Amino acid sequence: MLQAQQPRRKGIGTRAWLIVSESGQSPVEEIGKHAIMRRTGLPARDLRVLDPVLSYPSSILGRERAVVVNLEHIKAVITAKEVLMINTNSPLVYQFVQDLQRRVSSSNCAAQQEVDSKTLPASGVHKTLPFEFRALESCLESACQCLESETKTLEDEAYPALDELTSKISTLNLDRVRQIKSRLVAISGRVQKVRDELEHLLDDDNDMAEMYLTEKLLTHSLDNASIREEVDNAAPEIDDERAEDYNEEDELDTVVLTSYKPNIEELEMLLEAYFVQIDGTLQKLSDMNDYVDDTEDCINIMLDDKQNQLLQMGVMLSAATMIVNAGIAVVGFFGMNIEIDLFSAPYIKFWETVIGTVGGCVVLYLIFFGWGMKRKLLAL
Repeated sequence: MLQAQQPRRKGIGTRAWLIVSESGQSPVEEIGKHAIMRRTGLPARDLRVLDPVLSYPSSILGRERAVVVNLEHIKAVITAKEVLMINTNSPLVYQFVQDLQRRVSSSNCAAQQEVDSKTLPASGVHKTLPFEFRALESCLESACQCLESETKTLEDEAYPALDELTSKISTLNLDRVRQIKSRLVAISGRVQKVRDELEHLLDDDNDMAEMYLTEKLLTHSLDNASIREEVDNAAPEIDDERAEDYNEEDELDTVVLTSYKPNIEELEMLLEAYFVQIDGTLQKLSDMNDYVDDTEDCINIMLDDKQNQLLQMGVMLSAATMIVNAGIAVVGFFGMNIEIDLFSAPYIKFWETVIGTVGGCVVLYLIFFGWGMKRKLLAL
């Protein structure tokens, strides 16, 4: 009884899953991990990607019967007939579900028109995307829009803050720019990961072929029907031969699913469109990063100039101190307890000596300053 009362949770376990079907309905069902594995044909390691507790990088995994999508806030399993997502209260996920339902409903009407137009010649109706591609397009669009929105918000904050820092260097402005740069690095990494994932899919034809779930399902159904028809027409002689026929049928089913190579041009065009969009977002972030680097270089130049001015002031003060010390030495000489003719001279001689000492110090300072200007060691 104690073991039965303890909550048992391993991996994803039993969770509330939001299921969006081909008809646009989105019921919430309590489904266990093993039921999801049987329903989608996914291994447990692929389901761990969907666990919101764990942190996995963005990825799109094409499998035999499903596509696993992990892009930003979207964690979904796409099959040929439905989209499964862990139920959450995130407003971004809610907006994505609304868009997916709207896209599926509108595409169903277009698909019905396409079916009706097959009997007519050249009706001008475009081919409707399969359900899994419509769902994948919604995932890509939602992720790209989310990243584009964050990039736009960061741009609106970054450029004014950087310009203000250039005009006035302060602790507050430096802290603002530091926070902006941290956000820039984080967003750039997320955008780069999505871009790399799309680029990997575009470079691998086999991965794109795995995502044609509807065509693989139709081909599999047609092959099964033809094989069963042949088996029903043939009269089995013994039970062993019948069992052998069933084994061969299962092997043929596996070969059909694994060796099917559809035309990937349709999916390639879809991925290229969002690859261009995410690449543009990454380019904006790259330009912003370059602007941050240029601002840092400008700040460093300004600080170096201030430091040079302080060093120059220190040199001038040191020279003035040395020359004043020379004048003090002259005064010290006259302060010695000795008898010279100057002490008994008229009063005017005292002022001549004082003025001469001060003038000599000024002349020495001007000579030093002129030498520094000539050598370009000092500047006004």
